[in-house]
Amino acid sequence: MTPPQRKEERPVAALLAPDILVLLEEEPQSVAAETEEMHPADLADVAEAIPREMVPVLLAALSKERAADVLEYLDEELRAEVLEEMTAKQAASLVSHMTPDDRADVLEELEEEHADDILAEIPAEARRETERLLAFDPESAGGIMTTEFVSVAASMSVEDALAQVRVIARGGRKEAMYSIYATDAEGRVQGVMSLRELLAAPEGAKVADVAWEEVVTVPATADRSEVAQLTREYDLVAVPVVDESSRIMGVVTVDDVIDALVEEQTEDVQKLGAVQPLDEPYFATGFWNLARKRGGWLILLFVEEMFTGVALRHYSGVLESVTALMFFVPLIISSGGNSGSQSATLITRALAVGDVELRDTVRVLAREIGQGIALGAFLGLIGFGRALMWGNGTSIAFVIAFTLLGVVLIGTIVGAMLPMIFTRLGFDPAIASSPFVASLVDVAGIVVYFTIAIHFLNLR
Repeated sequence: MTPPQRKEERPVAALLAPDILVLLEEEPQSVAAETEEMHPADLADVAEAIPREMVPVLLAALSKERAADVLEYLDEELRAEVLEEMTAKQAASLVSHMTPDDRADVLEELEEEHADDILAEIPAEARRETERLLAFDPESAGGIMTTEFVSVAASMSVEDALAQVRVIARGGRKEAMYSIYATDAEGRVQGVMSLRELLAAPEGAKVADVAWEEVVTVPATADRSEVAQLTREYDLVAVPVVDESSRIMGVVTVDDVIDALVEEQTEDVQKLGAVQPLDEPYFATGFWNLARKRGGWLILLFVEEMFTGVALRHYSGVLESVTALMFFVPLIISSGGNSGSQSATLITRALAVGDVELRDTVRVLAREIGQGIALGAFLGLIGFGRALMWGNGTSIAFVIAFTLLGVVLIGTIVGAMLPMIFTRLGFDPAIASSPFVASLVDVAGIVVYFTIAIHFLNLR
């Protein structure tokens, strides 16, 4: 689910919550009728705007199906609290009406023991379906797919297929009704068509004659980012998930793809900022839990920066000989770190959206070397002028210019290559965060700076 809005950004909830609260206190039996035209998302906003203890009362006033719809849009933390307070039987009566993928997501949010108790109370077919989904990695195609899809036999006539689809639609909620999959006797995907294409098919035609045979599928183990990339590339509204024998197991719908993208990008942004990804929204994350997720990276970066101090201590004699060099140290290390952070961000994002792949490593390296030389030369020219303006001689000005060229070049190479290396090793490239790259380049910048200074100024 996407992160909830703040309450002050919910005009519908702010407007209706007082009236619904009065109804819950005076005529709870009328709440269902009074709110039947509201979208479940708006009703979930109302639930978050009323006092916490009234949320179970609101859900109890609705039909089980309607309450399940509202639960799907409810803030994750509030939803978990409400279900934790219910008996297993009460909670099961609600979650059993949710779509299979949302039901599995909700159970994963709860304490394991209570989730197992709820699962035991769910009807047998829904329980087996939920257990299958829970067995998959939450970040895989199997973990975000729904088993509520529509399939018909490829050998059927379009009239029989229409009749079957009509029965399915009348029999209960199917989350993915817009794509209809043609399968063989073994359940293997043979084609796909939209409901409109089925309705427009000529009389007497077979489903196999109407369905598109080129079907984009993913295995259940595929990462959710791969599913998102295929959805974007082929403009799909649903992606079928198949087993090793190409039998369809479920589909990932576009709304789940959007949710997955939001979560993936949130994690990447947090990693790029050197923060261990948060499991909950910012305000829902405990104070010490948040400190722990930030502190680990800060300690690592702190240790890295110690090497910068070690490098400076090593060249303390050079600084004592030419004190003017000291004033350019921040300029040097920041330029290298900034260039590295730029490259790391660009390549991490390019890897995430598929613009760059591992086989492009040499091309990326060549391109970033060119960028490093061009940008380093430009900054070096500015640094040369700045050194002269501060009253330094041409020797020091040349030291600054060549150092900037070197550190910017190193920064772009390190920033571009680290995400590629992490990807090759099977790690998330976002681990090569901007602070991480900057810390590495800081040390390299100090070494390059004083090596050039020693050579140009004859400080041996």
